[in-house]
Amino acid sequence: MSKIDPNKLLISSDFYSVQGEGISSGVPSYFVRLGICNLTCGMSRAFANKLAKEQKLEDGEIFVGDLHAEGKATWTCDSTSQWLWRGEDKEFQYLIDQWKEQGIYDDIKNGTIHIIWTGGEPTIKGHQEAISNFIKYWKSVDPSINKIISGGLVLTDKITAFSEIETNGTVVIDEPLWIQLDQINCSPKLSNSGMTEKQRINPDAIERIKQHSNYQFKFVISNEEDVQELFRDFVIPFSIPLKNVVCMPGLDSQTDFHERTNFVLEMAKKYKFRGLTRLHISAWDKTLNV
Repeated sequence: MSKIDPNKLLISSDFYSVQGEGISSGVPSYFVRLGICNLTCGMSRAFANKLAKEQKLEDGEIFVGDLHAEGKATWTCDSTSQWLWRGEDKEFQYLIDQWKEQGIYDDIKNGTIHIIWTGGEPTIKGHQEAISNFIKYWKSVDPSINKIISGGLVLTDKITAFSEIETNGTVVIDEPLWIQLDQINCSPKLSNSGMTEKQRINPDAIERIKQHSNYQFKFVISNEEDVQELFRDFVIPFSIPLKNVVCMPGLDSQTDFHERTNFVLEMAKKYKFRGLTRLHISAWDKTLNV
């Protein structure tokens, strides 16, 4: 895994859009997709490494990984073309300049537009440190983002912006980043990802997420066996409240959108979790970064 410079942000793409998944669905959001992931859903590591060396996917190209093709997984990561090759170290000022140029700086600063740290896997240790350092830098150039909570005094390291992080739940989130997060969107991987149990389940990381005041465990399901598995491997052993469990359909195009959404809602009625869909697929189909 490539070394991450904690004094820069390794950004694969960043763009202003609307959150399409989970409990913040519909909220205007600025996505910061960081490069590199510790999992290769639908692919073996050897396959992913070969792709990185020998092939270049088009931006947003959807393909089938080797584990998926062999029936050892039922899906392949649809953002591989983003995090596997693309990624450029950006100075911290880059994001601030982007927000100002797009006329959304004040809305991001006051939390009207959410910041979504995604990937790849943004909780990889180097990324955690880089995000924390970015926030320190941001506070140094704009002290007004410090959250004032009593008598005009800054009594917390928390800033005024609303930060969500999208993680696969395999890496423990350390305190410097932890205190800056307003919401944790954890998408644990099921066996349908092709990843081994050891690769995809880290009890310490899951318990850490449960300590946060605002979290969700968001699962991709394709059949009822997936639902039974998420209860068996996550909800029951980790005592995750159903109000914090969200499920959405395993789809990456508009082809079966309504049928797959209907399936998830029927499962939500039966198993009492929150059933949602993927709004961005409904609006933009396979297009990424919109």
